[in-house]
Amino acid sequence: MRSASRISAILFKEFKQLARDRITFAMIMMIPLVQLLLFGYAINTDVRHVPAALVDHSNSSLARQMVQDLRASQVVDFQQVFMSLEEAEHAITQGDISAVLYIPPDFNRRVNELSLVENPRPVAQWLTDASDPMLSNAIGALQHWPIGIRGVQVSVLPSSTFEIVNYFNPEKRSAVNIVPGLIAVILTMTMILFTSAAIVREREQGNMEFLITTPIRPLELMIGKILPYILVGFFQVGLILGLGRLFFAVPLPADIVSLLIITFLFIVSSLTLGLLISTRAQTQLQAMQMTVFILLPSILLSGFMFPFAAMPKPAQWLAEILPATHYVRMIRGVVLRDAHWTDLTPDVLALLVFSVIGMTAATLRFKKRLD
Repeated sequence: MRSASRISAILFKEFKQLARDRITFAMIMMIPLVQLLLFGYAINTDVRHVPAALVDHSNSSLARQMVQDLRASQVVDFQQVFMSLEEAEHAITQGDISAVLYIPPDFNRRVNELSLVENPRPVAQWLTDASDPMLSNAIGALQHWPIGIRGVQVSVLPSSTFEIVNYFNPEKRSAVNIVPGLIAVILTMTMILFTSAAIVREREQGNMEFLITTPIRPLELMIGKILPYILVGFFQVGLILGLGRLFFAVPLPADIVSLLIITFLFIVSSLTLGLLISTRAQTQLQAMQMTVFILLPSILLSGFMFPFAAMPKPAQWLAEILPATHYVRMIRGVVLRDAHWTDLTPDVLALLVFSVIGMTAATLRFKKRLD
């Protein structure tokens, strides 16, 4: 009985202590809730609404009917119309779209051949960004799309309605898509955790009071704290790309300057996020808990594992706030599509704005603590 009484006392003390630790209590409630919403609502492997463009050189009513049918399938969203294939290919390189439907000038004649010729030619052509195999496979599922001839739906199996041309990753190897995205995940984990834990550790060890009594300003202190991790981040990028090339034959980026620019922006934004956590966390345990809370949506919503286009709009809006989403798009663009950093201006600006706002907020909060 006495043993049970002692255990009850410890149990009561632990619950009471847990209730007082608001961050730990919030993590207990929020992590299951966030995972439930992410996996049940946002994560969708059934790819729909692939961003696509149209190049129609036939200008025929039959082609317009086919485009309407494809739009109604919800597999693709025709978001842009280009006059030439060169313009469409540039849009794929920039990452604005993932597929292009090219309808040739002799489209009507090709359609008529479907019922007259033993081995008819494909009536049109899909150009796809195969750096993401899931998106490319969704377009490939349209290869035998039944097309209407004079109002009658005719199945063209086993011949193909469309010719599929896969850009950037014609073999559709998963490693080619995963390895560049993995850089974003590893940098997110290490940069945020290192920064948040480093500053909290100074506070726990009583060194922060010593540091703030020196002439160094809060902003200078923060910059000095994060600079070593910028070098660590570049080392990690080189290590992952080198091993990816060695073990999985992942192509190395031809434009090293663009790689350095986008990586620098992402490392700074991740370190800034770590600084924000450090101004809120009181212990290293709390810093780790808050980092995990950031990592979950960063990994699951960034497009690293699941197609970004398949997520519902609210999940995409949330993902746009996270730096990892922009870096996944940029690193895949630079490594796999040979994109220049100026081709990725919206994502570059997003990371720049995030870093400036985050550093300003962290500095203001840190200064307040110094007072």
